[in-house]
Amino acid sequence: MADLSQIVKAYDVRGVNPDQLDDRLAELFGAAFVEVTGAEGIVIGHDMRPSSPGLASSFARGAVARGADATIIGLCSTDQLYYASGDLDLPGAMFTASHNPARYNGIKMCRAGAAPIGQDTGLAEIRALVEGWLTQGPPLSVTKPGSTGQRDTLSDYAAYLLSLVDVSAIRPLKVVVDAGNGMGGHTVPTVFADLPLDVVPMYFELDGTFPNHEANPLDPKNIVDLQARVLAEGADLGLAFDGDADRCFVVDERGAGVSPSAITALVAARELARHPGGTVIHNLITSWSVPEVVREHGGTPVRTRVGHSFIKQEMADHGAIFGGEHSAHYYFRDFWNADTGMLAALHVLAALGGQDAPLSELVSSYDRYAASGEINSTVDDQTARAAAVREAFETREGVTLDELDGLTVTAPDWWFNLRPSNTEPLLRLNVEARDEKTMTRIRDEALALIRA
Repeated sequence: MADLSQIVKAYDVRGVNPDQLDDRLAELFGAAFVEVTGAEGIVIGHDMRPSSPGLASSFARGAVARGADATIIGLCSTDQLYYASGDLDLPGAMFTASHNPARYNGIKMCRAGAAPIGQDTGLAEIRALVEGWLTQGPPLSVTKPGSTGQRDTLSDYAAYLLSLVDVSAIRPLKVVVDAGNGMGGHTVPTVFADLPLDVVPMYFELDGTFPNHEANPLDPKNIVDLQARVLAEGADLGLAFDGDADRCFVVDERGAGVSPSAITALVAARELARHPGGTVIHNLITSWSVPEVVREHGGTPVRTRVGHSFIKQEMADHGAIFGGEHSAHYYFRDFWNADTGMLAALHVLAALGGQDAPLSELVSSYDRYAASGEINSTVDDQTARAAAVREAFETREGVTLDELDGLTVTAPDWWFNLRPSNTEPLLRLNVEARDEKTMTRIRDEALALIRA
């Protein structure tokens, strides 16, 4: 039997090998999705991977067999699927493996209004139904099956995003965009069409085999081309989207990557100007600068665990106006609490284009500390290595510990978080300090313990 635990990750798809997720399984997932959500209609989209159109069609076939009407929006970014789910008030399914290599695929699913489906809110039930049908046979079709229709949402998606950001004062900017052969090549031309931008496109051809580099800008090696092109073009900035274009990474005019925490702080300040006194969600590995900027602009920061489902739940629970993760996921109340890298990109363009300073100067006030970035270490025993780190730091004067998500150790001048991977034998370390020397010292000390 296929490993169903790896097939569906609600809003956190890591993907599976194509011999695991096939048309038969996709059809069963479509049927189970309708059974669990009780949906009379659903919306389905897919990315540019070779396997995605067939899997999406099979999912629709299973949903229609259970009586639901399927609206197919075809090629789209994940946040375009969220837009359709919100605008049409329908549950949605997106076939993508996000930033993962070409051999992978998966499903991101949501309830109507782009509300998340998590392990405790339907995902476990969907998986159980599919597992049962794999052993006992598929469910019988209902007496009255649903219908299938097509809908183009790209122009409406673009117009909606542009309605959320005041772009009227943007000065002419030269921007290099690396779509990584992913869905940014589909959405960027329409969203940016009427803005005063000289867009230099890189890898806009939709190609799910990723012939140029992996569509994962979080890995520094995948933005090297963009950094070089920004310098060569004398551009004002560069933007890099991941495979399904729901995340956006930013490069300044010097070719230096801008921390997603700095982007979170910048966008938070802008959203608080629109919604004074609002709440902003940030996960626990974002920079100290994020809650500081939120408070300075009259908002209330709320710290949460890493991951889509936790951020989205906190967004809903607190009525938050915005949320950000250090992985470059950005969530907006005005976008059904869903994440959209494109809307974050528009905020950066509006902020930069609304004044004369270069991007490096603009973001300097939001990037205040020295950070290690996420460092992964393969270990034989996650629990034992984490315990060794805890033992070494817990008795130090002025240090506090919490276990909201992994182990976070905080001192007056530095902090670090150590989290186990749920899918690999890895420990993930993030360190931040008030200066580079202190950050390096704490980073090296923690890594020595982790890798002992």
